[in-house]
Amino acid sequence: MNGAELLIEMLIDKKVETLFGYPGGAVLPLYDALYDNDRIQHVLVRHEQAAVHAADGYARVTGRPGVALVTSGPGATNAVTGIATAFMDSVPLIVLTGQVATDLIGLDSFQEVDIYGMTMPVTKHNYIVRDIAELPRVVHEAFHVAVTGRPGPVLIDLPKNVMNAEFIPVSGAAAPVSQPVIRGYEPNPSIAPADIQLAAERLSRAERPLVLVGGGCMDGETPALLREFAERHHFPVASTLMGIGAFPSGHPLHLGMVGMHGTVAANRALQGADVVLCLGVRFSDRVTGKRKAFSPGSYKIQVDLDASELNKNIPVELAVNGSCEQMLRGILEQVHTAEHPLWEEQITVWRQRKPKPGREQDAKLTPQEVIRTLQKATAGDAVIATDVGQHQIWTATHYEFSEARSFLTSGGLGTMGYGLPAAIGAAVAFPDRDVVCITGDGSFQMNMQEIMTAVDHGLNVKVAIFKNGYLGMVRQWQQLFLGRRYSSVRISSPDFVALAKSFGAHGFRARTLAEAEQIIEQALHTEGLVVMEFDITEEDNVYPIVPPGSSNQDMIVE
Repeated sequence: MNGAELLIEMLIDKKVETLFGYPGGAVLPLYDALYDNDRIQHVLVRHEQAAVHAADGYARVTGRPGVALVTSGPGATNAVTGIATAFMDSVPLIVLTGQVATDLIGLDSFQEVDIYGMTMPVTKHNYIVRDIAELPRVVHEAFHVAVTGRPGPVLIDLPKNVMNAEFIPVSGAAAPVSQPVIRGYEPNPSIAPADIQLAAERLSRAERPLVLVGGGCMDGETPALLREFAERHHFPVASTLMGIGAFPSGHPLHLGMVGMHGTVAANRALQGADVVLCLGVRFSDRVTGKRKAFSPGSYKIQVDLDASELNKNIPVELAVNGSCEQMLRGILEQVHTAEHPLWEEQITVWRQRKPKPGREQDAKLTPQEVIRTLQKATAGDAVIATDVGQHQIWTATHYEFSEARSFLTSGGLGTMGYGLPAAIGAAVAFPDRDVVCITGDGSFQMNMQEIMTAVDHGLNVKVAIFKNGYLGMVRQWQQLFLGRRYSSVRISSPDFVALAKSFGAHGFRARTLAEAEQIIEQALHTEGLVVMEFDITEEDNVYPIVPPGSSNQDMIVE
């Protein structure tokens, strides 16, 4: 067999069922090998960025690596935003890029670009295969690296002549071992018993404890252990944006999201706690606010698989390199807590302070009403993908997520255009689940061509567009911090209902709450892709909001 046929066989061996991709000259050998193969489904997207976002959505909902296939040059560079999105959010991906033949590399050949060098800062690891004999090792290592330790994207650059080269197995060669040995790579550090004991002692003595969960709490048994731990010891739980879903949003112990757009209860509790157990949290600027003022009086226990994240952004008193699952198993029985009536009473007071947007009779829809209607109609059991902006925060705040891996959003990079392709990836993985993309009129126009991808594959994706005629979050910042100098934030849009129908999808529109309830119910009972356009209040703002550079204590609540 040639290199392309070998690669396809290796993907099958790795239990890859779906490729998201877009063909081109440099990857013709791979697409030729796919022609006679019926064991891998190929999803033809309309833009390479969408291929990577779709693989990303697939990976987030399944926990398995998503795989994207793109050609060289512009195909590879179009994929970079998707790769960076996955890298920032620790999503396991295998990105296969075509490359010109090895004897043409470095000559500014047609559709040549150094994607290997370009993506070094935004991949967990990457490879360029210069010899067909290296391919089995490279593919085996790439899948191992992508999913072990802190997950992330791995890129494999595939020169065309290597894909066409004949592969001759070496007689007597041993099959690749199940766990490749890579020098310097230790993905599964074990937590020292002394660290578990110290953490348990601190939590047992805490008067104002808090558990802060991040994206590192999605894997394995961690969500179940987290819930058992919190309920047994009656510890309040707050989430970062990436940690939403690891602990049920509607649970009585859940205080909501922390940070720039966090709830009053979550931010106040984080600032006032005396011991904070930080699980899989990297302390991004959106979480911490002014770093020197972040939870100033607390004993912080940071648990993370990636040792480089420990003490990087926020100094902590106990830095633990290891898995959140191992830590929770270790402290579950060792923590002996007393009751904290004063702390619980204070949290109850903070919970009562919530933004209450008023609405006049016959006013336009509010986004909160739409999200709550979606919540009720889906019983909180849908996979929700969002783009980036106000709608993202409203969704994180008002939709009650009941399980891990049900909220897909670009947290670290903040990538507009992520939502629809990610929803497509989720729908491919779980064709029988409700998959809803909540987006804005600005974000949706970045990758709306992927409607055609969903229609072609008969995917059950529902799109809720909040149409307010603005790039909403940018407009809000201009309103609050730049004296209402609205510069280049008014955005016009097509008729999204007519647009959907032109693609062969379904389209509905709502201007009132009664209409919203009706079309959401109708959409959820309609097969295939449905676009719902909601005409919402133009200058509705996201609250709370922490002014940039300020402490989380300085929230603007309304």
